[in-house]
Amino acid sequence: MDIARRRTLQTGIALAVGALWPHVSAAGRDAPIARTRSGRLRGLRETATHAADVLSFKGIAYGADTATTRFLPPQRETPWRGIRDALRHAASAPQSGELGPGSEDCLALNVWTPALRENGKRPVLVYIHGGGYNTGSGSDPLYDGVRLCRRGDVVVITLNHRLNLFGYLYLGELDARYAASGNVGQLDLIAALEWVHEHAAEFGGDPDNVTVFGQSGGGAKIATLMAMPKAAGLFHRAMTMSGQQVTAAGPRAAAQRAALFLEALGVAPDRLDRLQTLPVDALLKAARIRDPSRIEDMSLYFGPVLDGRDLPRHPFHPDAPPQSARIPMIIGNTHDETRAFLGNDPAHHALDWDRLPDALRRHQYVDLPPDTVIAEYRRLYPHYSASDVFFAATTAGRSWRGAVLEAEARARQNAPTWVYQLDFPSPLDGGKFGAMHTLDIPLAFDNIRQPGSRTGDFAQAQMTADARSAALIAFARSGDPDHAGLPHWPQYDLQRRAT
Repeated sequence: MDIARRRTLQTGIALAVGALWPHVSAAGRDAPIARTRSGRLRGLRETATHAADVLSFKGIAYGADTATTRFLPPQRETPWRGIRDALRHAASAPQSGELGPGSEDCLALNVWTPALRENGKRPVLVYIHGGGYNTGSGSDPLYDGVRLCRRGDVVVITLNHRLNLFGYLYLGELDARYAASGNVGQLDLIAALEWVHEHAAEFGGDPDNVTVFGQSGGGAKIATLMAMPKAAGLFHRAMTMSGQQVTAAGPRAAAQRAALFLEALGVAPDRLDRLQTLPVDALLKAARIRDPSRIEDMSLYFGPVLDGRDLPRHPFHPDAPPQSARIPMIIGNTHDETRAFLGNDPAHHALDWDRLPDALRRHQYVDLPPDTVIAEYRRLYPHYSASDVFFAATTAGRSWRGAVLEAEARARQNAPTWVYQLDFPSPLDGGKFGAMHTLDIPLAFDNIRQPGSRTGDFAQAQMTADARSAALIAFARSGDPDHAGLPHWPQYDLQRRAT
């Protein structure tokens, strides 16, 4: 089933399951009212039998519509009078694909809390979505915060920010007005964290205990924030799930990509003002470039830029950022990351030893001679099939190299760091996807029954979710993920490399 059809089906399931999910929502006279810097908000009281209420507020603006300030740092949201409903998610950021086209009025976040005000001092958990720097939304059903909020007596927040060319097109070398343009997506995240710091107490949380966690591109965004001076002090713990960012794009390469984009768009470098008036669709289309060697068009890469301004150094090269040395951090991946990307091709599940070298050569994740890689995997794991080696090698190349570099850099810094690998396999589709990329999201949120979860709904999946979400909550509370439901989890160091 293709992605678009699957997402449509998931949305339909979500609507159908609404009455069965163990909470109901109502915005009546007892609806919670929150006070923010720009006005009052009406939320929902979500109740469940034999469980505490959760108050939810969705689609809260933390910044102004970016349509009139493209490629510029975020501005504060416009105040309003009276009480504004915060009952529905805001639009996703502009993007191509299943969530497109979105809206430039996308700087919004969602909050789940057990109670307003009351000096609750609860840990605040802010989730940053994946999708690389190109796609995604904080409104995915997998990120619903009700169960995590209720389980841990914590405040849970998800958010949207500018993506792709809208968040990371580097125009600074062409026009000084756009000096920050290569990192405005990251500056959106900083603006959201500033909003969280300002409003944590209103939503029953502790502004001095904020944990950021994110999967895939969300983890990479967090690694980048750890090296951005403007983010210093805005979060106090960090967990990255299958997402690393060791280096950022250099300004020369980023400027070259901007030149390719402007050429495809038909805009001269001295006419950048035209970018402010062109339709969103035209901008997104220009970011797709035709490669005759590929069946499909591919997108220009847009991501954080080493601009010497907002990002003055690489996130984790040549060492870990000193500003984040005291922030406890969890770094992890899944056992079978690339089965999510490469596992849909039946040929990859039917490889033999003769065809394996060519299969490895075709994919960018392995940057060693295939024969050397295969020989070492066969020595270490003699029971592996050719397909097992293919998925293991591509997973190591794609995901573990960056994770190990970050963990080693943190260890040399004596920074508190924990490393994990998720081995729990998805039982769906005959088990062929294993512990695939994204599988840890519903486990961390304790959302295995939400649309989009690939964990299956059975006892072992729930036990894994219990252990995983409890580790996140323990980490948010104390800065240490150890808890009674796990074996002892020591910190990572260069001698033991505990994982």
